[in-house]
Amino acid sequence: METIEHPTPPAAQEKVADADITAAIETLLLSSRGVSAHLIDVGTQHGIVELTGFTDSLLSRQRAEEIALAVRGVRGVVNELNIRTPELPDADLRRRVERALAHDPATADYNVTCLVADGTVKVSGTVQTWLELQLVLRVLRGVRGVRRIDAAHLRVRGGKNVNTDEEITAEIREILDWDIRVNSTLVEVHTANREVHLSGTVGSAAEKERIISVAYQAGASQVDAHDLFVAYWAVVGDLRREKFAPRTDEEIARAVRDTFRYDPRVLSYEPEVHVYHGYVTLTGTVSNLRAKLDAEQDARHVVGVWDVQNRLKVRPPHHEPDAAIRQNVLDALARDPYVGDYEVKAMVYNGKAYLDGRVGNHFEQEHAADVAAGITGVAEVVNRLEVTGATCATGLRPYGPPAQGLRPTPQPDPDHALAERIRRRHQWSAGLYHQDVHVQVANGVATLTGTVDTWFDREQAGFEAYEAGARFVNNELKVSIPAHA
Repeated sequence: METIEHPTPPAAQEKVADADITAAIETLLLSSRGVSAHLIDVGTQHGIVELTGFTDSLLSRQRAEEIALAVRGVRGVVNELNIRTPELPDADLRRRVERALAHDPATADYNVTCLVADGTVKVSGTVQTWLELQLVLRVLRGVRGVRRIDAAHLRVRGGKNVNTDEEITAEIREILDWDIRVNSTLVEVHTANREVHLSGTVGSAAEKERIISVAYQAGASQVDAHDLFVAYWAVVGDLRREKFAPRTDEEIARAVRDTFRYDPRVLSYEPEVHVYHGYVTLTGTVSNLRAKLDAEQDARHVVGVWDVQNRLKVRPPHHEPDAAIRQNVLDALARDPYVGDYEVKAMVYNGKAYLDGRVGNHFEQEHAADVAAGITGVAEVVNRLEVTGATCATGLRPYGPPAQGLRPTPQPDPDHALAERIRRRHQWSAGLYHQDVHVQVANGVATLTGTVDTWFDREQAGFEAYEAGARFVNNELKVSIPAHA
């Protein structure tokens, strides 16, 4: 058997100084929307990051962890952030939680019940898959006032046929091989008694977490990843070439359909997938807008996909009066941790939701639309929210007008400073630091040029520019690896 040798960089390049990692994460948290950076303390020891302090929601807590996981040189994250949120009566919080689950098209039919005590939601019941369980937790995190979720009694039933060890291993490898977000070239997978052991090397802590999740969704009862090491050099392009070998349109179409099997929102609709030279077209009918959007995102994460044309039609199974949909959208926005403090107006006509008002930044603008898209009966969202830019680069939201007699201090944000913030975010991104991305800024508009490895990298580079404070991003990055040969 031929042995493939993978290049290994000098040991000196395998580590980033702990102090540099800490400084980078603190800077990223400060310029990232959706986190309370001034309440979070960061410490790093041997590449393991510890987050302590407070944040105002479970969504914010998770987001802070995700930001740290994606930083170059981070080997893992210990999240000790506590939730500090105004207290709500147990009955009110339980009502919010129950409405959130009932108005979500996917979780509405799940056999799940919730009890609430002092901000802790104890959820019990039965779901069919590990991914359905994760979806329930995601919905609950999006409710303001929830400080903790106890899911010890939320069981995963699974199907009648349980995968064998060999089938679990093969399924993990298949998913990883087609997932554009991970480089599994240096990863080994072994399964015994449904316990999966992962070993080898990945390029970021975020990739490691993604691979662990894949193992659970493939049917693992337990995952041991102690021997799966993180070294930031493992993400470089030369090690990824094998993953991006030419794929036929038939192979790509099959892989896209397979990704739908792992998405609880999309699974039951079986969208039709057509591929021509790597360009994917989705057709068919789904019952909700969230399923349509998730199907497109699932397809974009498949190796070989060059672009996606989403022609899925949204046809709710039951007629919902526009007035009822509008009220459900307003309720969802009001209970959301990120946009609940804003006076967002909503109008609904024939299932099309129009959002008006003002929010602080691009992140909140997009998030509000995403919240509306997750409500049963919404077929389309027209996002007319204005971005005030009030949060600027600090990530802090000003509450109310300045004290009488005081004038707000001007906060200059020259283009060269914005460009430098964008470059720093790219340089500390485990997936972007080595790629050819050039940044120019004029009047707050960032233009990105150069070449990146994948469409996922292109999307991430644009997102980081918005996070740094760009008013608009003109993303002209090209993708170097052809999707179809």
